[in-house]
Amino acid sequence: MNQRVQSIHPADSNEARDAAQRDQLCINTLRTLSIDAVQKANSGHPGTPLDAAPVAYCLWQRFLRYDPNAPDWPNRDRFVLSSGHASALLYSLLFLCGVKPQAASGSETGAASHGKAVTMDALQHFRQAGSCCTGHPEFGDAVGVETTTGPLGQGAATSVGMAIASAWLAATYNRPGFALFDHNVYALCGDGDMMEGVSSEAASLAGHLKLANLCWIYDDNHISIEGSTAITFTEDVGARFEAYGWQVIHVADANDLEALTHSLQRFIDTEDRPTMIIVQSHIGYGSPHKQDTKEAHGEALGAAEVRLVKEFFGFDPDVQFAVPNGVTEHFSAKFGARGASIHADWATLFNAYRSQYPDLALQIERMQQRALPDGLDSSLPSFAADPKGIATRDASAKVLNALAAHIPWLLGGAADLSPSTKTHLSFDFAGDFEPPAEPEDRAHSYAGRNLHFGVREHAMCAVANGLSLSKLRAFAASFFVFTDYCRGAIRLSAMMGLPVIYIWTHDSISMGEDGPTHQPVEQLASFRAMPGMVLLRPADANEVAEAWKVIMRMTDRPVSLVLTRQVLPTLDRRHYASAAGLARGAYVLADAADGEPDVLLLATGSEVALCVAAREQLMRDGIQTRVVSMPSWELFEAESEAYRDSVLPPAVTARVSVEAASPLGWERYVGQRGAVLGMRTFGLSAPGKVTEGHFGFDVTHVVEAARRQLVRQPSTSSGARA
Repeated sequence: MNQRVQSIHPADSNEARDAAQRDQLCINTLRTLSIDAVQKANSGHPGTPLDAAPVAYCLWQRFLRYDPNAPDWPNRDRFVLSSGHASALLYSLLFLCGVKPQAASGSETGAASHGKAVTMDALQHFRQAGSCCTGHPEFGDAVGVETTTGPLGQGAATSVGMAIASAWLAATYNRPGFALFDHNVYALCGDGDMMEGVSSEAASLAGHLKLANLCWIYDDNHISIEGSTAITFTEDVGARFEAYGWQVIHVADANDLEALTHSLQRFIDTEDRPTMIIVQSHIGYGSPHKQDTKEAHGEALGAAEVRLVKEFFGFDPDVQFAVPNGVTEHFSAKFGARGASIHADWATLFNAYRSQYPDLALQIERMQQRALPDGLDSSLPSFAADPKGIATRDASAKVLNALAAHIPWLLGGAADLSPSTKTHLSFDFAGDFEPPAEPEDRAHSYAGRNLHFGVREHAMCAVANGLSLSKLRAFAASFFVFTDYCRGAIRLSAMMGLPVIYIWTHDSISMGEDGPTHQPVEQLASFRAMPGMVLLRPADANEVAEAWKVIMRMTDRPVSLVLTRQVLPTLDRRHYASAAGLARGAYVLADAADGEPDVLLLATGSEVALCVAAREQLMRDGIQTRVVSMPSWELFEAESEAYRDSVLPPAVTARVSVEAASPLGWERYVGQRGAVLGMRTFGLSAPGKVTEGHFGFDVTHVVEAARRQLVRQPSTSSGARA
């Protein structure tokens, strides 16, 4: 870890007194701006900004390496407000520090920053439509917000991904004399964060990996919404984190700047483990009637109480949003000047690095811009027609490895399931990201691109968010049914528009013997319902290859690639349409021999081959049948109406959808009179073919459903037996 000498108060007593008064004025300005924002909105959380302002001030003013004029500088320290309900404190910091958006033209790596600057007007319209000061921090709204937080535990867990990214970048790109990457990651957490399971998963992983660049600051104010944490949370948090392998430091008083400074310096000086700083505080500090009560947590203090708080801190109670003379100048002179100087030194270093290591510098630039190496498609495998086929998870493994060999910043792993999800990067130089035996081993241990998350699905997906926010291209994998364990983190990736790659295997009842606990039924529908998520369920190996092409060009949304364990035939594309149609979400795979089709068979994934077999029988019987492969509803809906109508002609109302999952949503494509063959119960423990037959996913039932459509019998959309 990079060692840095921190600023300390002058030795002269008068200067020390003046400096202490200046510090206190700045801290109290953070407090009063925050409670004014909450009070004006009559909504929000004033308690934590009042108690944690000294912690945030000490970190930002004395330690955080951050250039307010270049908030996307790659080697900046990261600050994550995991206690996202205290957002008013973060916005007040961003305002006083003068954090501004950065244009791509002003960046060494060509990357532009996200969001708007927090202005006084934005602060005064906290939690109002149009303001970047949203109720909880949202990535992309206010510049300087490193990640969306609010669901407790998510910010803390995401910070572990940021710390992994910092360690990986250093191990991969630093060279002797060129320490391009050495940034630290800080997360401010609260009691609720410590209770959430995702933070425990992430803390366990971080301790195992010995992430010495990670510091969590636990604002221990002993209050949650229901009251004292004594009613639910009495464990020794410090002992728990020591058991995880963390260094644990205690600060008895959140207002003790010197104790905070020494604790943060101990973190800087520690090279073999992450650090937890437990800070004792009083929620709603300075509020005579609400300090140390649950009433300080989640509602405005009230005008009368705000006046009393301001009087306690020596502010004029009649002035709202006061910024005393010298406060912004002090932030600029310390925080801003330090960050600008460190950033300028880094820019000089990067320019020299570019001259000596042009290929590596180009990789960094492309990574920061979310660009891809040239000629990527030519490196991908294609798959010959094969009626015996290959499982789409196995086809994906071949494509993933081909891509990763050409994209050095593509990395990831599975929740203890890489042999099953086929997501292990197996080429010679991939390696494993693992804890170093000694600090000096980090350059080797942290350079691996296979991440091992253990059975920690939720932490895995939050870590993937942190990696993606650090501009790495991250993938995370598990069985599709276990996405229920990590939905909170997945939802945030969609909300933030992060191009995280999710690889979900064992995608249907066809996986068989493991039974209904492992057979996903409702997951496809739930992912399709998630705004911003793109779901891809390819039908054969060549659709898998095309899916990966789509994925790698997706820079503003996460993608869920849903794959089979069982083998699927690789279609002979001489007789069927090119798999390139996948990029449009749905395409005509096999059509009527002459004129308009009589019936449409619509399917995704493994059920496409079933529809192809049913079509052969229907065509032999003189029924003109079109098979439509629909791997991605989201991509299909983005196409023009003319294209959608060309695939699903409105005049053809005889339609059957076939998908071994919840039927929810298919009515939009088959219409009111169409048949939906789907699952309406959980699955069955039996061999895959037996399970498919039990629920009616066979040629006979598809053909029968098509015939019923042609005689125009009213459909109840009951579909397959369930």
